[in-house]
Amino acid sequence: MRPSISTLVYILAGSVLAKSIPPSSERRSLTRGEYALKEGPLDTDWTNKVGTNPWPEYPRPQLARSKWKTLNGLWGWRNASSGRELDNPPFGVPLDQPVLVPFCLESALSGVMGEYHIWSWYETTFNVPSDWSGHITLNFGAVDHTTTVFVNRRKVGEHVGGYWSFSFDITQYLNEPGQTNELLVFVYDPTTMDGTQIVSGKQNLQSKRFDHIFYTPCSGIWQTVWLEAVPTEYITQLDVSAAADGKVNATVHNSGTTSLPVDITIYEPYSTDVKAQAIGKSGNPFQFMVESPKVWSPNTPTLYNISVKMGDDIVQSYTGFRTVSRGVINGVQRPLLNGEFVFQFGTLDQGFWPDGIYTPPSHEAMVYDLLKLKEVGFNMLRKHIKVETALFYKACDELGLMLIQDMPSLSPWRGLTAVNDFTRELDILIEQHKSYPSIVSWMLYNEGWGQPGDNGKTEHLLTDRIRQLDPTRLVNSVSGWHDHVAGDFSDNHHYASAQCGMPLHQGTTVKFYDKTRIGIQGEFGGIGTNVSEANLWKVPAAVAAIDQTYEMADDIPTWNFRAHWLLKELEAQIATYACSAAVWTQTTDVEGEVNGLLTYDRRVIRMDIEQWKDDIQAMYKAAEGRGKQAAPMD
Repeated sequence: MRPSISTLVYILAGSVLAKSIPPSSERRSLTRGEYALKEGPLDTDWTNKVGTNPWPEYPRPQLARSKWKTLNGLWGWRNASSGRELDNPPFGVPLDQPVLVPFCLESALSGVMGEYHIWSWYETTFNVPSDWSGHITLNFGAVDHTTTVFVNRRKVGEHVGGYWSFSFDITQYLNEPGQTNELLVFVYDPTTMDGTQIVSGKQNLQSKRFDHIFYTPCSGIWQTVWLEAVPTEYITQLDVSAAADGKVNATVHNSGTTSLPVDITIYEPYSTDVKAQAIGKSGNPFQFMVESPKVWSPNTPTLYNISVKMGDDIVQSYTGFRTVSRGVINGVQRPLLNGEFVFQFGTLDQGFWPDGIYTPPSHEAMVYDLLKLKEVGFNMLRKHIKVETALFYKACDELGLMLIQDMPSLSPWRGLTAVNDFTRELDILIEQHKSYPSIVSWMLYNEGWGQPGDNGKTEHLLTDRIRQLDPTRLVNSVSGWHDHVAGDFSDNHHYASAQCGMPLHQGTTVKFYDKTRIGIQGEFGGIGTNVSEANLWKVPAAVAAIDQTYEMADDIPTWNFRAHWLLKELEAQIATYACSAAVWTQTTDVEGEVNGLLTYDRRVIRMDIEQWKDDIQAMYKAAEGRGKQAAPMD
């Protein structure tokens, strides 16, 4: 039985998510000063509820263990003058400024709310619980951008990349049991500093240098930090892909060099009854069949819990059975989900928050956006040139929201292109996210940002690379323009009205729809309306840029009237031409952009809920009229 929306709200609110051992008082032994929430340009209804123990939920649901301890909370922080400070770390020195982890330094919730913090020191202390044995790992959800970690005055390691999770085995660096350990972290984040080119998405160090569609950057620790107890040889990664026909492909990665026996158990949905069991070897892909699984889809987001045992290590995970493919229905290229054409309609989801910037104030706040979209009938999101916490993807899995996952972009106005680093981080994106059933396609380039001007050579090479790393999903190589026919989609951006799968083109960049591929409206809409000062990002440059919004309505009823006709126009294109998917700009306002379905503080919902429900269902009905089933392409 499919869970009700009320049940999903209960699940997504975190009621069944594992809670960590709470922080203890020894964590503040080195740090002076008192934390204070800053008054930012705008807050949300969750801002003052955060407290000093934020994000207590277990942060890695597809590789979960029972023995873990959050290090989120108050740390010490100090601005650094340059990278040369790495030669003389401030061991044992109190860092005067308290910072609330995991909120980036530019955010009000961090307690710093600073600018141009290119180099930074973080410190905290921790104890390892006395009942833990074996090895201890130190885990970071994400730190922007380059991280150097020290434990008890010894360098543990480094990590490069602002969107990716990473871990260190710190067992050899720990003090004797019962003693306090010192953790020191150095972060370098140049973002868009002159002379640099790194993967940074919509962050802009000079936030109004380009135009109003780039926002406040996020520097430092911005996702959960935690400790975990593991055996000597332990599971480092679990790759699971489950198809609609019941075929499961799995790879269990091991911390050691020896391949070990692995036992996998899949349970019936919402039950402890065993559905299937299989045996394999770590480090080697293996396949097995599950009889008659219930498929995952937006209408039936069925998930199966998984238990994996390798030696003394046991982890919990989950999967959904679904097949993403491409096929021809009545002469038109279509994206297929479980062998059927499902029209994908979603929002451009930026993932910015006025109080936390890149980090939502809480799990409840994060899920609020998703529930509002699901309520009116959206079945998809385009996660726009940003990567979220693992709990975001789990929420989309549970709610049945298909995801187009963008690769975070290089800076669009830089002359050079850092192809090698972009490729390295693209690999990480795929490897760390390929087991989420909600992700149905990968997006490579957006509007040419960071795209080399080599007549499509790199575009084709990276598209092939994505397909090799993950053959289970579709690839949208170019969203907007500069398309060299590399991926599965013919993607067009057209504001405000849609121009999807039609024999029309505009100017020199937006070309005719390519009939050999799937027609998608990668962005459209973008209509806005101003709101009261109470709901605005109160930064003068942002307020001055409001009139740069693609199209403005004078009031919310007029905004809904205009949106209704734009959606009706899209419906006609679905019924008449080859439109298979569309992305409305956007979920929420962001700083100087006031074209969201919700305001930036999430306090005003612009949508006429019943009107939007009716219009979205009419589009799905038009798509059903074009046919559903097809044989997938090879």
